[in-house]
Amino acid sequence: MVDRDYNYAPQKQIEFAKQLRRNATDAEVLLWSRLRRRQLGGYRFRRQHPIGPYIADFACVAERLVIELDGGQHADRNQEDEARTLDLEALGFRVLRFWNDDVLRDLDSVVERVASEL
Repeated sequence: MVDRDYNYAPQKQIEFAKQLRRNATDAEVLLWSRLRRRQLGGYRFRRQHPIGPYIADFACVAERLVIELDGGQHADRNQEDEARTLDLEALGFRVLRFWNDDVLRDLDSVVERVASEL
């Protein structure tokens, strides 16, 4: 179980989140282009946002929604990803997971799924 005070992030975690933002994948850049600046229903998303011991790829804190993008390396990390999802859900967040390939090939469907969850 993770710490319930998900708003607290140690400086090391904040610096790592900044590094992740600077080195975003193509899928992250593409999805961010549709989530940023309240483009999706007026909801504010944050990218590479610290929540507990994790850094969520995208988070709409007001709606307690986390979006995780998984690359090929996640095919072998199913148990770790499931544990992460359960921890985030224990903090009161809903978690949507998409493969990077889904974002790159069919961005509209991914955005529609996010919108329907909101």
